[in-house]
Amino acid sequence: MGARRLQGMRFDVQVETSPRAGIADPEGSTIERSLPALGFEGIEGVRVGKSFRFTVEASDDAAARTLVEDVCARFLTNPVIEDSAVTVSASATV
Repeated sequence: MGARRLQGMRFDVQVETSPRAGIADPEGSTIERSLPALGFEGIEGVRVGKSFRFTVEASDDAAARTLVEDVCARFLTNPVIEDSAVTVSASATV
């Protein structure tokens, strides 16, 4: 069974995630420790996250944001250990 196609406006979405404060970030720590060996001094607090970009179809901005926040909570992010920032904007493409 295929996905149901919605009728509505298209929205460009960007979701940025990062580990919550106090959650270990081994990848960020490794990068931070490696920077001085590469000649980069004075950089600290490196945190590594993920970025997701996609387009959704919804009746309006509020419906698009609700859909994206549900997708984030149920699939894209782990809300126990990650913070996320969602940006939704009307798509410029037709």
